[in-house]
Amino acid sequence: MTRGAHNPAVSVTEVHATLAPIDNDQIASQGLTTAEARERFDAGLDNAVPFDTSRSFWRILQSNLLTLFNAVVGGSFALLLVLGYWQDALFGFFIIANVLIGVVQEFRAKLTLDKLALVNTPLARVLRGGHIVELAPGAVVMDDAMLLRAGDQLCADAVVITANNLEVDESLLTGESEPIRAAVGKEVLSGSSVVGGEAVVRVIRVGADSYASTLTAEARKFSMVHSEIRAGLDRVILWISWALLPIGAIVVNGQMQAAGGWPVAIASGAWRDAAVAAIASIISMVPQGLVFITSVAFAVGAVKLARRNVLVQELAAVEVLARVDVVCLDKTGTLTESELILDSAESVGAAPEEVWGSVLRWFGHERNANATAAALVPRFNDFSRVHDERSIPFSSTRKWGAVGFAHHAAAGTWVLGAPDVLVASGVAATEEIVEKIDELAASGLRTLVLAHSALYLTKQLAEAEELPSGLSAVAIITFREKTRPDAARTLAFFAEQGVQLRVLSGDNPRTVASIAREVGLEVTGAAFDARRLPDDIDELAAILEKHHIFGRVSSAQKKNIVIALQRAGHVVAMTGDGVNDALALKQADIGIAMGSGAATTRAVARLVLLDGQFSTLPQVVAEGRQVIANVERLSKLFLTKTVYAILIAIVFGLALWTFPFLPRQLSAVDGLTIGLPALLLALLPNPKRYEAGFLRRAARICIPFGLTIGMAVVAISIVARVHGGYSVLDIQGASVITLTLVGLWVLVVLARPLDLVRLALVIAMYVSFIVVFALPLLSDFFLLSLPPGQLFMASLIVGAIGCVAIELVHQIHQRPRARGATN
Repeated sequence: MTRGAHNPAVSVTEVHATLAPIDNDQIASQGLTTAEARERFDAGLDNAVPFDTSRSFWRILQSNLLTLFNAVVGGSFALLLVLGYWQDALFGFFIIANVLIGVVQEFRAKLTLDKLALVNTPLARVLRGGHIVELAPGAVVMDDAMLLRAGDQLCADAVVITANNLEVDESLLTGESEPIRAAVGKEVLSGSSVVGGEAVVRVIRVGADSYASTLTAEARKFSMVHSEIRAGLDRVILWISWALLPIGAIVVNGQMQAAGGWPVAIASGAWRDAAVAAIASIISMVPQGLVFITSVAFAVGAVKLARRNVLVQELAAVEVLARVDVVCLDKTGTLTESELILDSAESVGAAPEEVWGSVLRWFGHERNANATAAALVPRFNDFSRVHDERSIPFSSTRKWGAVGFAHHAAAGTWVLGAPDVLVASGVAATEEIVEKIDELAASGLRTLVLAHSALYLTKQLAEAEELPSGLSAVAIITFREKTRPDAARTLAFFAEQGVQLRVLSGDNPRTVASIAREVGLEVTGAAFDARRLPDDIDELAAILEKHHIFGRVSSAQKKNIVIALQRAGHVVAMTGDGVNDALALKQADIGIAMGSGAATTRAVARLVLLDGQFSTLPQVVAEGRQVIANVERLSKLFLTKTVYAILIAIVFGLALWTFPFLPRQLSAVDGLTIGLPALLLALLPNPKRYEAGFLRRAARICIPFGLTIGMAVVAISIVARVHGGYSVLDIQGASVITLTLVGLWVLVVLARPLDLVRLALVIAMYVSFIVVFALPLLSDFFLLSLPPGQLFMASLIVGAIGCVAIELVHQIHQRPRARGATN
């Protein structure tokens, strides 16, 4: 047997309470002695599972720190600090802030998730040295004898030793909501819950070898959510990184030559200023602000969702929400509340309802009543115990239970059970009753029949678990799963938004279809039986286009269905709460778990609905759309800068001209034309629905915008050189004026429509631009001064021409969209 690393944090003596001595010597002998338990614990045969509910702090830090962007920008930042030019290293703020935002947000999500897992950790009740003791689940060892009662959850795999009508719910593992009967010798699996009866079971698999741990082994592997924005930015930075090699060489050589040539620059120390200029050129090509603003937008979205009790485990998950076009729903726990409710109880015999109603009260209040019988209590709740009854407990194997009363208004024998079984056992029912039963069963309702015989249930019949003769149907009782009150409204929202739905359940296809109809989905007949689904993904995809409601879906099939939908070009969200949903949630583009679901499911999900409110999803999707729409708008600002920075770097490098900006001056321009506006624009409402291909759309406008701005900066440098006699500071001042004027007009264009907030933002940036030159404290820090008269006027004229060119480019870009809108 393969075991994980031994966990010293869990002690075999971690006993929370000694409950009671065991009176039954035979049962007591099934348990281990304290010495035997210690021996197994020391051998590593304990139930400690080496499983983190979420990513570790170091992995979170690694994913946010070790990126190509940080390598490029961080290297330049470090070099400036080494050279002593800290004023020109302001861009390093973006690295620190970007890493901090990502780490803090994702670590907070981790802490919340870990608390959820801790709250839902059950205690285990085992036999030790003739006593019943309660242990932390990790302190259970191989061969322990566990006592199970209704409401308990198994923490390890076991085999039943003794049982009294034990019924186990494996819905978290299989998706099948119908409890199963667990007789002596049957295996019961970790993660399942006891819903009826009691038993003593012997542990046969612990820790990482247990069924639940094995099922979730693949789910525990970490993977990043696929973000189109992040992938697009990574591609841009990768392209820039490769371009930096030849362009960087051109820039460095150009700056050294402009400083008098390599020998002179090195000998005179001018190489330091040349290095600063080269770094300014290189840094301006990297859209470091876009990475930062994207993180801000994601983080703000995550905080807003947290106020709605939605836990975002990875920031980029907010973006993926905007792209989802198919939502796969698990029925149990998502559309329904995992609770049976009484649908109807209808008389079909001669006995009056007050008589058979008192019998249903008995079944509902019986000590080992299962979930179905317990659903009778809300309606049949006025109960007083009758002392002369004799009963045969309900069994999921027999599918019936019985009770006999000797001296009671309901004297005789009463049987409650599955209609087909009782009719086959000789219970009298008219053809009309049989047809009614078949009709109800076909509708997906869980149907039971109450039958009565005047003959008393003798001791011999009870011990043999046999029914008396003369039974006839008295009442038909139907049950249904309780649907979430918000499910229909939420599904209607997705339909209006053009988001397709797939219901995937491990339950009976008829039951699934009934629930689907109840929440407003269109379905004819029964749901598609997943046992007929092909293994071939392409064939599966074809079926998924025709059928949307599925029953008897296994855990592996849920994952294959997600894969098939993805191969068909869909962006898939998967919701669920059970362990059987974990692999599908991990495979989906975005997994959404219910806060009340299994710890494993919450761990692999990108979003967790902490309060389990399905109705939160429309707000979640709306938030995702706002984030991605705003980030796309902002990307056009930042990528425009990348385009003009590359053009300027190449031109000035090849021309052997001194680069017309210091890094600190570019930081000032970026703050006015991009950075500060972006912080506000990222937070404004934006209901635009996302369409794939954001990088392609951005390139269509960023390239002409960037070329226009780059040519304006080159033009003002040419003017300065043609007239001659201007210092480097003069040319830098004129270049900053030209670049800022044209850059602000790009902001005007992309901020449209200019409502009051956006107009105020633009005006504030123009005023701030004047303040930077007018306020000595700022102008001295950024080494900025107004150039001489002619050069100053030239910078204004070139800037104005650049603004006109930007407006023309924008109008040309808008025309195809306008024509498309009128067609």
